[in-house]
Amino acid sequence: MVTFDFSGKAVLITGASKGVGRAAAIAFAQSGARVCVHYGHDRAGGEQTMEKLEGARHCLLGADLRKSKSAKQLLEAAITKLGRLDILVNNAGQFVKHSVLDMPAEEWLQTFQETIQLNLMAPAEACRTAANYWVNKGQAGVIVNVGSRGAYRGEAGQVGYGASKAGLHALSQSLAQELGPHGIRVHALAPGFIETAMARPHLQGEAGEAVRAQSPLNRVATTAEIARAILWLAAADAEWSTGGVMDFNGASYLH
Repeated sequence: MVTFDFSGKAVLITGASKGVGRAAAIAFAQSGARVCVHYGHDRAGGEQTMEKLEGARHCLLGADLRKSKSAKQLLEAAITKLGRLDILVNNAGQFVKHSVLDMPAEEWLQTFQETIQLNLMAPAEACRTAANYWVNKGQAGVIVNVGSRGAYRGEAGQVGYGASKAGLHALSQSLAQELGPHGIRVHALAPGFIETAMARPHLQGEAGEAVRAQSPLNRVATTAEIARAILWLAAADAEWSTGGVMDFNGASYLH
Protein backbone atom coordinates (compact mmCIF):
# COMPACT_ATOMS: atom_id res chain seq x y z
CA MET A 1 0.00 0.00 0.00
CA VAL A 2 1.22 3.49 -0.82
CA THR A 3 2.32 5.48 2.21
CA PHE A 4 2.11 9.25 2.51
CA ASP A 5 4.00 11.80 4.55
CA PHE A 6 2.10 14.94 5.44
CA SER A 7 4.27 15.88 8.41
CA GLY A 8 4.03 19.60 9.14
CA LYS A 9 0.90 20.01 7.02
CA ALA A 10 -2.39 21.37 8.32
CA VAL A 11 -5.62 20.05 6.81
CA LEU A 12 -9.26 21.11 7.07
CA ILE A 13 -11.83 18.45 6.15
CA THR A 14 -15.48 19.44 5.96
CA GLY A 15 -18.10 16.87 6.85
CA ALA A 16 -15.65 14.83 8.93
CA SER A 17 -18.01 13.61 11.65
CA LYS A 18 -18.55 10.32 9.81
CA GLY A 19 -18.09 8.45 6.54
CA VAL A 20 -15.53 9.62 4.00
CA GLY A 21 -14.61 12.72 5.99
CA ARG A 22 -13.82 10.68 9.09
CA ALA A 23 -11.79 8.17 7.08
CA ALA A 24 -9.82 10.98 5.44
CA ALA A 25 -9.18 12.66 8.81
CA ILE A 26 -7.85 9.40 10.25
CA ALA A 27 -5.64 8.81 7.20
CA PHE A 28 -4.18 12.33 7.19
CA ALA A 29 -3.44 12.12 10.93
CA GLN A 30 -1.76 8.74 10.45
CA SER A 31 0.39 10.40 7.80
CA GLY A 32 1.58 13.09 10.20
CA ALA A 33 -0.79 15.97 9.43
CA ARG A 34 -2.63 18.12 11.91
CA VAL A 35 -6.33 17.94 11.12
CA CYS A 36 -9.26 20.26 11.68
CA VAL A 37 -12.39 18.12 11.87
CA HIS A 38 -15.54 19.93 10.77
CA TYR A 39 -19.06 18.83 11.65
CA GLY A 40 -22.41 20.30 10.69
CA HIS A 41 -24.78 19.27 13.47
CA ASP A 42 -23.32 16.00 14.71
CA ARG A 43 -20.87 17.20 17.37
CA ALA A 44 -20.82 13.75 18.97
CA GLY A 45 -19.75 12.28 15.64
CA GLY A 46 -17.04 14.90 15.33
CA GLU A 47 -15.77 14.08 18.81
CA GLN A 48 -15.70 10.38 17.89
CA THR A 49 -13.57 11.24 14.86
CA MET A 50 -11.21 13.24 17.07
CA GLU A 51 -10.77 10.27 19.38
CA LYS A 52 -9.53 8.18 16.45
CA LEU A 53 -6.82 10.62 15.32
CA GLU A 54 -3.17 9.84 15.91
CA GLY A 55 -0.90 12.65 16.95
CA ALA A 56 -1.69 15.93 18.66
CA ARG A 57 -2.84 19.51 18.05
CA HIS A 58 -5.88 18.55 16.02
CA CYS A 59 -9.03 20.65 16.39
CA LEU A 60 -12.80 20.33 16.11
CA LEU A 61 -15.07 23.01 14.64
CA GLY A 62 -18.79 23.12 13.95
CA ALA A 63 -20.48 25.15 11.22
CA ASP A 64 -23.78 24.94 9.36
CA LEU A 65 -22.53 25.21 5.78
CA ARG A 66 -26.09 25.59 4.52
CA LYS A 67 -25.83 29.20 5.69
CA SER A 68 -24.14 31.89 3.63
CA LYS A 69 -20.70 33.04 4.87
CA SER A 70 -20.39 30.09 7.25
CA ALA A 71 -17.73 28.45 5.08
CA LYS A 72 -15.59 31.60 5.16
CA GLN A 73 -15.93 31.79 8.92
CA LEU A 74 -15.04 28.10 9.23
CA LEU A 75 -11.87 28.55 7.14
CA GLU A 76 -10.78 31.55 9.19
CA ALA A 77 -11.40 29.70 12.47
CA ALA A 78 -9.52 26.62 11.23
CA ILE A 79 -6.50 28.72 10.24
CA THR A 80 -6.51 30.35 13.67
CA LYS A 81 -6.77 27.00 15.47
CA LEU A 82 -4.16 25.22 13.34
CA GLY A 83 -1.86 28.21 12.90
CA ARG A 84 -1.76 27.62 9.15
CA LEU A 85 -3.56 25.77 6.37
CA ASP A 86 -2.01 23.66 3.61
CA ILE A 87 -4.82 21.41 2.38
CA LEU A 88 -8.57 21.92 2.10
CA VAL A 89 -10.86 18.96 1.53
CA ASN A 90 -14.43 19.95 0.62
CA ASN A 91 -16.32 16.79 1.50
CA ALA A 92 -19.52 17.93 3.25
CA GLY A 93 -22.68 17.37 1.22
CA GLN A 94 -26.21 16.03 1.15
CA PHE A 95 -28.11 13.59 -1.05
CA VAL A 96 -31.80 14.28 -0.47
CA LYS A 97 -34.71 12.99 -2.54
CA HIS A 98 -36.64 15.83 -4.18
CA SER A 99 -38.48 14.64 -7.26
CA VAL A 100 -39.81 17.39 -9.50
CA LEU A 101 -43.07 15.43 -9.74
CA ASP A 102 -43.74 14.46 -6.14
CA MET A 103 -43.17 17.63 -4.08
CA PRO A 104 -44.95 20.99 -3.80
CA ALA A 105 -43.08 23.71 -5.67
CA GLU A 106 -41.91 25.66 -2.62
CA GLU A 107 -40.70 22.57 -0.76
CA TRP A 108 -38.90 21.29 -3.85
CA LEU A 109 -37.21 24.63 -4.46
CA GLN A 110 -36.11 24.91 -0.84
CA THR A 111 -34.55 21.44 -0.90
CA PHE A 112 -32.89 22.19 -4.24
CA GLN A 113 -31.46 25.47 -2.94
CA GLU A 114 -30.20 23.87 0.30
CA THR A 115 -28.48 21.14 -1.72
CA ILE A 116 -26.81 23.67 -4.02
CA GLN A 117 -25.74 25.78 -1.03
CA LEU A 118 -24.17 22.88 0.87
CA ASN A 119 -22.73 20.96 -2.08
CA LEU A 120 -21.53 23.85 -4.26
CA MET A 121 -21.82 27.34 -2.77
CA ALA A 122 -20.11 26.45 0.51
CA PRO A 123 -17.17 24.73 -1.22
CA ALA A 124 -16.85 27.72 -3.56
CA GLU A 125 -16.73 30.08 -0.60
CA ALA A 126 -14.20 27.84 1.15
CA CYS A 127 -12.04 27.68 -1.98
CA ARG A 128 -12.07 31.46 -2.34
CA THR A 129 -11.11 32.00 1.30
CA ALA A 130 -8.31 29.44 1.17
CA ALA A 131 -6.98 30.77 -2.15
CA ASN A 132 -6.79 34.34 -0.90
CA TYR A 133 -5.09 33.19 2.31
CA TRP A 134 -2.43 31.28 0.34
CA VAL A 135 -1.83 34.02 -2.22
CA ASN A 136 -1.52 36.67 0.49
CA LYS A 137 0.96 34.47 2.36
CA GLY A 138 2.87 33.58 -0.79
CA GLN A 139 2.21 29.95 0.08
CA ALA A 140 1.33 26.93 -2.01
CA GLY A 141 -1.87 25.04 -1.24
CA VAL A 142 -4.02 22.12 -2.31
CA ILE A 143 -7.80 21.79 -2.62
CA VAL A 144 -9.55 18.46 -3.07
CA ASN A 145 -13.26 18.71 -3.88
CA VAL A 146 -15.30 15.53 -3.46
CA GLY A 147 -17.69 15.37 -6.40
CA SER A 148 -19.62 12.41 -7.78
CA ARG A 149 -20.23 10.25 -10.84
CA GLY A 150 -23.77 11.67 -10.54
CA ALA A 151 -22.44 14.81 -12.22
CA TYR A 152 -22.15 12.77 -15.43
CA ARG A 153 -24.85 10.13 -15.36
CA GLY A 154 -27.66 12.19 -13.77
CA GLU A 155 -29.50 11.61 -10.50
CA ALA A 156 -33.22 11.08 -11.06
CA GLY A 157 -35.14 12.22 -8.01
CA GLN A 158 -32.12 14.07 -6.62
CA VAL A 159 -31.58 16.65 -9.32
CA GLY A 160 -29.97 19.17 -6.99
CA TYR A 161 -27.29 16.63 -6.12
CA GLY A 162 -26.37 15.95 -9.74
CA ALA A 163 -26.41 19.65 -10.60
CA SER A 164 -24.32 20.63 -7.59
CA LYS A 165 -21.66 17.98 -8.24
CA ALA A 166 -21.43 18.95 -11.92
CA GLY A 167 -20.90 22.52 -10.78
CA LEU A 168 -18.27 21.41 -8.28
CA HIS A 169 -16.32 19.62 -11.01
CA ALA A 170 -16.43 22.70 -13.25
CA LEU A 171 -15.49 24.95 -10.33
CA SER A 172 -12.45 22.78 -9.65
CA GLN A 173 -11.30 22.95 -13.27
CA SER A 174 -11.70 26.72 -13.50
CA LEU A 175 -9.93 27.33 -10.20
CA ALA A 176 -7.07 25.04 -11.20
CA GLN A 177 -6.42 27.24 -14.22
CA GLU A 178 -6.73 30.50 -12.29
CA LEU A 179 -4.73 29.47 -9.24
CA GLY A 180 -2.04 27.31 -10.83
CA PRO A 181 0.33 30.24 -11.40
CA HIS A 182 0.22 30.85 -7.63
CA GLY A 183 1.27 27.32 -6.75
CA ILE A 184 -2.24 26.26 -5.77
CA ARG A 185 -3.56 22.94 -7.05
CA VAL A 186 -7.26 22.08 -7.30
CA HIS A 187 -8.49 18.52 -7.79
CA ALA A 188 -11.89 16.87 -7.96
CA LEU A 189 -12.71 13.28 -7.09
CA ALA A 190 -15.81 11.62 -8.59
CA PRO A 191 -16.75 8.50 -6.62
CA GLY A 192 -19.69 6.20 -7.19
CA PHE A 193 -21.61 4.59 -4.34
CA ILE A 194 -19.72 4.36 -1.07
CA GLU A 195 -20.56 2.33 2.01
CA THR A 196 -21.63 5.28 4.18
CA ALA A 197 -24.59 6.14 6.37
CA MET A 198 -25.87 8.48 3.63
CA ALA A 199 -25.84 5.69 1.04
CA ARG A 200 -26.87 2.80 3.31
CA PRO A 201 -30.64 3.07 2.65
CA HIS A 202 -29.89 2.61 -1.06
CA LEU A 203 -27.78 -0.49 -0.44
CA GLN A 204 -30.38 -2.68 1.24
CA GLY A 205 -32.08 -5.77 -0.25
CA GLU A 206 -32.55 -6.23 -3.98
CA ALA A 207 -31.93 -2.53 -4.63
CA GLY A 208 -28.56 -2.84 -2.95
CA GLU A 209 -27.71 -5.90 -5.01
CA ALA A 210 -28.52 -3.92 -8.15
CA VAL A 211 -26.29 -1.05 -7.03
CA ARG A 212 -23.37 -3.38 -6.36
CA ALA A 213 -23.90 -5.07 -9.73
CA GLN A 214 -23.30 -1.73 -11.47
CA SER A 215 -19.60 -2.41 -10.98
CA PRO A 216 -17.93 -5.46 -12.53
CA LEU A 217 -16.30 -5.87 -9.12
CA ASN A 218 -19.82 -6.37 -7.68
CA ARG A 219 -19.36 -4.07 -4.73
CA VAL A 220 -19.27 -0.42 -3.72
CA ALA A 221 -16.30 1.55 -2.43
CA THR A 222 -15.18 1.64 1.17
CA THR A 223 -14.57 4.93 2.93
CA ALA A 224 -10.92 3.94 3.39
CA GLU A 225 -10.50 3.62 -0.39
CA ILE A 226 -11.93 7.09 -0.96
CA ALA A 227 -9.71 8.49 1.77
CA ARG A 228 -6.58 7.06 0.13
CA ALA A 229 -7.59 8.64 -3.18
CA ILE A 230 -7.99 12.01 -1.44
CA LEU A 231 -4.54 11.69 0.12
CA TRP A 232 -2.99 10.81 -3.23
CA LEU A 233 -4.52 13.89 -4.85
CA ALA A 234 -3.26 16.04 -1.98
CA ALA A 235 0.27 14.62 -2.22
CA ALA A 236 3.06 16.34 -4.15
CA ASP A 237 3.28 13.54 -6.71
CA ALA A 238 -0.22 14.42 -7.95
CA GLU A 239 0.78 17.92 -9.07
CA TRP A 240 0.27 17.21 -12.78
CA SER A 241 -3.31 16.04 -12.18
CA THR A 242 -4.43 19.50 -11.07
CA GLY A 243 -7.66 20.46 -12.82
CA GLY A 244 -8.56 16.84 -13.39
CA VAL A 245 -11.72 15.07 -12.28
CA MET A 246 -10.67 11.63 -11.11
CA ASP A 247 -13.25 8.92 -11.76
CA PHE A 248 -13.29 6.51 -8.82
CA ASN A 249 -16.30 4.26 -9.22
CA GLY A 250 -15.11 0.72 -9.93
CA ALA A 251 -16.10 1.01 -13.60
CA SER A 252 -19.72 1.40 -12.56
CA TYR A 253 -20.06 4.39 -14.88
CA LEU A 254 -17.79 5.11 -17.84
CA HIS A 255 -17.89 8.21 -20.01
